[in-house]
Amino acid sequence: MSPDDALMEEGDALAGLAALSQQARLRIYRALIGAGPGGLIPGTLGTALGLPASTLSFHLKELVAAGLVSQERDGRHLIYRPSIARMNALLAYLSAHCCEAVQCDGATNHENRMHPFPDPIPNPIRHVRSTLMNARIYNVLFVCTHNSARSIMAEALLNRIGGGRFRAFSAGSHPALEVHPFALRTLATMQLPVEGYRSKDWNEFAAPDAPKLDFVFTVCDKAAGERCPFWPGQPMTAHWGVSDPAAFEGTDEDKARLFWDTALVLRRRIELMIALPIASLDRLALQRELDHIGQR
Repeated sequence: MSPDDALMEEGDALAGLAALSQQARLRIYRALIGAGPGGLIPGTLGTALGLPASTLSFHLKELVAAGLVSQERDGRHLIYRPSIARMNALLAYLSAHCCEAVQCDGATNHENRMHPFPDPIPNPIRHVRSTLMNARIYNVLFVCTHNSARSIMAEALLNRIGGGRFRAFSAGSHPALEVHPFALRTLATMQLPVEGYRSKDWNEFAAPDAPKLDFVFTVCDKAAGERCPFWPGQPMTAHWGVSDPAAFEGTDEDKARLFWDTALVLRRRIELMIALPIASLDRLALQRELDHIGQR
């Protein structure tokens, strides 16, 4: 048995179950699970679930106190993440005595297999892990004209906070010669990787051997108005336009602030997207949600 599966005390189990017995807290926890290890900021959670800040704060404190959610400061933001280890321990506690060999009118568990009842249920811990391991990974392409700033930052953000459920790429209709230095500076400030990025032509992702795309988001108005290639996989598309920080003329301090603000807009939209129950939404409903995110 791994440390994650170690049985908790009865009091801890009661606290966890009590925390999840309230509807709003259950919805919050499910949204955090959907977001993955990257977690979510309170503003994104509140917007996605329609909860006032004060109400959300109260419920998050209850989930943190129960050990089901962790809280971490990231710069100016608080990030909330689900504690998978704690949930594993809770599930292990609930299923600890599941399907043991017990006597029933003198019959052993082996003999009970002849009884007209279903076979023992699968181990829930193993089922949860199997589900996570086999979860689909969505390929996402961010597009802007030069692929030097906005789309690069969006690619880095989704790859970090997508919780392994998303694989992000970026490209441009008229790629620049290099990635904008202020984009890399912003990524460094956000403690995101700054190596390996390059401005790429979007035709690379229309090639036969290109990744099969699930989503394509244009993050600049000019690219949205251009005739795009035929993307493999017939991905869903949406326009998440953001003003070009690279076009700003001003001091380095002002440029840095504008790039930072642009990254925050992109991060907010990405967090809203990864909180969506993508697998359970029909295509029309999902398209509506993606379009709505682009307006925020």
